[in-house]
Amino acid sequence: MQKTFDVEAVRKEFPALGRKVGGRPAVYLDGPGGSQVARGAIEAVAGYMERGGANLHGAFATSVETEEIIAGARAAAAALLGAEVEEVAFGPNMTTLTFALSRALAREWGEGDEIVVTELDHRANVDPWLLAASDKGVKTRWIRVDTGTLTLDLSDLEEKINERTRLVAVGLASNAVGTVNEVAEISRRAHEVGAVVAVDAVHAAPHLPMDRDALGADVLSCSAYKFFGPHVGIVAVRRPLFERLEPYKVEPAPDNIPDRLETGTQNHEGIAGVEGAVDFIASLGGGSGLREKILSGMRAIEEYEDSLAQSFRAALREISGVTLYAAPDGVRKTPTVAFRLAGHTPREVCEYMAERGFFVADGDFYASTLAGRLGIRDEGGFVRAGLAPYNTAEEIEEFIGVLAELAG
Repeated sequence: MQKTFDVEAVRKEFPALGRKVGGRPAVYLDGPGGSQVARGAIEAVAGYMERGGANLHGAFATSVETEEIIAGARAAAAALLGAEVEEVAFGPNMTTLTFALSRALAREWGEGDEIVVTELDHRANVDPWLLAASDKGVKTRWIRVDTGTLTLDLSDLEEKINERTRLVAVGLASNAVGTVNEVAEISRRAHEVGAVVAVDAVHAAPHLPMDRDALGADVLSCSAYKFFGPHVGIVAVRRPLFERLEPYKVEPAPDNIPDRLETGTQNHEGIAGVEGAVDFIASLGGGSGLREKILSGMRAIEEYEDSLAQSFRAALREISGVTLYAAPDGVRKTPTVAFRLAGHTPREVCEYMAERGFFVADGDFYASTLAGRLGIRDEGGFVRAGLAPYNTAEEIEEFIGVLAELAG
């Protein structure tokens, strides 16, 4: 049975919400750049460091405990993504992991091969593949964005993804405008021609229930600092692909999966916090097992956030001078809202709002190809406001009121 979403109870789990700016409570609308951290994740990080940390493979207590903590975090991440425990690897961030994966996969590429990337993606799921392709003399094709609908144009998918395609990289959701892409459709075509599918779920992870295999992803990546945890990158690689991968690593390092991708000493305290973040999500759901609770919790988050986002977008459309960048009604979106205000640069809007306690961001957010296609990359990009499960309808109403004052 689905729990009723209790936003006030949720807010109590985020200590950062007690911060004030100019005597007023801070309103965190910068979640797409990094969410606030749940209490359980904070306590896990601090607890690990307070009890004593250690490197791996030792016979003493702190080393053994570190390995146990990593195993617990790996199991939690696997449950979040719908993967096997041995398929999950940690790293500094999604970008670093993707560079490592691109170099490993490119070892299999050769003359005549092609890769496919999209114009809607964050560059972290574009440039690692472009650079690897350039090194190997491999051609790159782009899935275009429809600038009218802010969705990917899949009308020529069979031409773009063909028998020469070795890799397709696509984001599950746009970190700039929130559009949720038709990843399963893209994956089906990619697998018809034997291509590997790399899905960037960094932006989607705090907002949508995820199932790697249902998406058709061979590689599914995210970062815990976007879903209420610390800065840790996470990737789930399908076992058959993982077992044939040959990442760059030092010779004595373990060669089993997932260790072969985890080069160097990991951020053990951060990894400890991953399990705390996943447990927070699970606490919002119901069911008999961790995976079931996570899916239930994520459905509750999505339903709550979507209701807020719809009201937010509707109110923005009523403000004179606002240009809203959003896919049409009926297209699934995360609660990420991008806009511009006539007569003010995005940075001016953000500074005005920040002085009044509202934290929103400006720029292209590494979705630079999209911003270029929209003609705003050199004009300051977007103002981006992103909702999280700790945001409230009252905060959105206050934000709209203050923005309307600026708009005049």
